[in-house]
Amino acid sequence: MRLLYANGKRGEHAASWYAASAEAPGPYPMLKGEVRADVAVVGGGFTGLSAALHLARAGAKVVLVEAQRVGWGASGRNGGQVAPGLNMHQDALEAKLGRAAAEGYWRIGLEAVSLVRSLVEELAPEADWQPGVLHSFWQESEAQEAAGYAAFLRREYGHETQEVLDATTVRGFVASEAYKGGVVDWTAGHIHPLAYAFGLARGAEAAGADLHEMSEVHRIAPEGGKVLVATDRGRVLADQVILGCNGYMEGLAPKAQARVMPINNYVVATEPLGDRAAEVMPKNVAVADSKFVINYFRLSGDGRLIFGGGESYGYRFPADIAAKVRKPLEQVFPQLRGVKITHGWGGTLGITVKRVPLFIRVAPGVMAAGGYSGHGVALATKAGQIMARAVGGDAGDFDLMARLPAPPFPGGPLLRTPITTAAMMWYAMRDRLGV
Repeated sequence: MRLLYANGKRGEHAASWYAASAEAPGPYPMLKGEVRADVAVVGGGFTGLSAALHLARAGAKVVLVEAQRVGWGASGRNGGQVAPGLNMHQDALEAKLGRAAAEGYWRIGLEAVSLVRSLVEELAPEADWQPGVLHSFWQESEAQEAAGYAAFLRREYGHETQEVLDATTVRGFVASEAYKGGVVDWTAGHIHPLAYAFGLARGAEAAGADLHEMSEVHRIAPEGGKVLVATDRGRVLADQVILGCNGYMEGLAPKAQARVMPINNYVVATEPLGDRAAEVMPKNVAVADSKFVINYFRLSGDGRLIFGGGESYGYRFPADIAAKVRKPLEQVFPQLRGVKITHGWGGTLGITVKRVPLFIRVAPGVMAAGGYSGHGVALATKAGQIMARAVGGDAGDFDLMARLPAPPFPGGPLLRTPITTAAMMWYAMRDRLGV
């Protein structure tokens, strides 16, 4: 079974609230025949669309091919959070790679947020940038540790836009007894991710990029001093290739695929809550909590609660996504017990062993990025820009990101899924036990 076709209908966006509330561009034509390009971009999510946009604006001839529709994968299905930094904290990065490198990662993380915000304002105002991402904590010890890390960032990196909340003040943001504290970052924000992806596609097309949908890539290989990108009915001969496939690499780049594992995550949208929206979320921030199987949520522009929770590690999504996500939703918000859920959908993201993004040269003239591990809105957008710059000869940030530790998953192609699943199930059980 191909992951690309394991869930839903080919060529159709997931039946999400995002797809129901955003106007899709295109459709863009299937690639047919042979075309030449300076750069072929594989993948029509944030990574590929950002790369195509920045390359086209720099004057390159760009051909982007997408197996489904632009924004079809994780880029159009996620929680919409846009936050700085990596999953690996700055002090850990300093210890592993040195202060200078850690400062570079922090700079890139801040630039990523700024880039998304500027592109939303320019290309997709309907994506509705809203400031603030709150990290909330189930345990008091977690809240204390986070407060210490916020102080570290303020002292060592001059990051002054975080607000530390205790068990009382956090309820001014989230009307739930679940959380013992939190840290809200006002540099961060949240958006309608599919509307943003559509805006990137329109922007890339306007800049001169040639976009093709329903054009799955089957082979990437050297040919006559170029790189061949072969689809069902077409061929691109390019000087260089950028892979933005994340969890959907499936044989295109084994060196990268070994380092990025796809996992499924699930999201629901409630009916519009009306006046209850402000009672559930007194402040319009996005929230991500401290469960290993993370809960994340925010309000939509029309007052729905968009709530993500629950994971799985096989190919197929559960038959009743709403039922799967309702349990953690009602655990956080018991006052919403029985609320009508109008949309439920799944998405497949990519993670790495260390939960830091993968930047890698997989072959001469072929580079890839992925494995954003839940930070993809900001990091994937920035990755596209970084790889576009690398194509143009400025590879400093690409090489810095390539230093991040992203080893292959243990067990190889056959065993990595069961090994990783067993480990994740252990941590999920700890969540349920509250330890």
